[in-house]
Amino acid sequence: MQILIRSQEDGVLCPLPEYPLYSASIILHGGTMVPYNLSEDGDWGLEIFEVKRCLEEARIAGLTVRAMVIINPGNPTGQVLSVTNQEEIVEFCRKEGLVMLADEVYQDNVYVEDRKFHSFKKVARSLGYDENDISIVSFHSVSMGFSGECGRRGGYMEICGFGDDVMDEIRKVASVTLCPNIGGQILTSLAMDPPKLGDGCFENFMAEKEDIRLSLAKRAKTLASAFSSLEGMTCNRVEGAIYAFPRIHLPAAAIKAAKAEGMSPDLFYACRLLDATGIAVVPGSGFHQATGTWHIRCTILPGEDKIKVMIPRLKEFHESFMNEF
Repeated sequence: MQILIRSQEDGVLCPLPEYPLYSASIILHGGTMVPYNLSEDGDWGLEIFEVKRCLEEARIAGLTVRAMVIINPGNPTGQVLSVTNQEEIVEFCRKEGLVMLADEVYQDNVYVEDRKFHSFKKVARSLGYDENDISIVSFHSVSMGFSGECGRRGGYMEICGFGDDVMDEIRKVASVTLCPNIGGQILTSLAMDPPKLGDGCFENFMAEKEDIRLSLAKRAKTLASAFSSLEGMTCNRVEGAIYAFPRIHLPAAAIKAAKAEGMSPDLFYACRLLDATGIAVVPGSGFHQATGTWHIRCTILPGEDKIKVMIPRLKEFHESFMNEF
């Protein structure tokens, strides 16, 4: 972001709902966010005509759009893009001269049989495009994935399709930062070089990795079903990542009560839920949800036994909340 953005006249396409790191980074570096909407009715899919519309409107407004952020699997929305959709995005970015900023930190978290993770670099290469055709920056993290080491901070990016002069500048900027903690460095090196076939620990590693993935898949399905069963709440299936993002159709009286307390309606709901049950969720307003809609983001990380305890509490609270308003 620091190198891409020169002034407020530079724009970056970002999905809505979005992980707020991106809008914050764009603002911090003096650029302009160009939002494009994901389709909730289409399982949070990315519709390329919507992105084209947003790009054209930004250019008419005088912006130079320099990059496009894609989060796959999605945060907070939990979708996994199809290869066909990814091919459309690659073709679009190549044609329009946009740098692809591919957030792929949840690539190991895919839970449904009809979706597979494919990196944007792999998709671009399958279409016959090399570093001379398209610029791609791919992000990965040790805090996510099957390890889920959220207390350990470490990650890396792969940068493809930039000239040596630009890479020299990127290294200069990176070298200004202080050295990361030792734990983060160790985990990042392990994530980049996991056990391989023939290593003594390979079978145990793969078995544990699959056990974690299957458990997360079960929790994702259980939570999405629980949310969907509640009156006035709908939840798309969680295809990947580690979150459910259900929509709450709040009564008018609840919206009015929230405004009286100076809160957005989803924050009002989330605070009442926390006070009544101890369940912590994040209001969808923190992710720039579509105007007039209300959501909460709930992680699927609690163990299966804890989720079994959590769901009855959630249902009891929600029924009481809806009856009150």
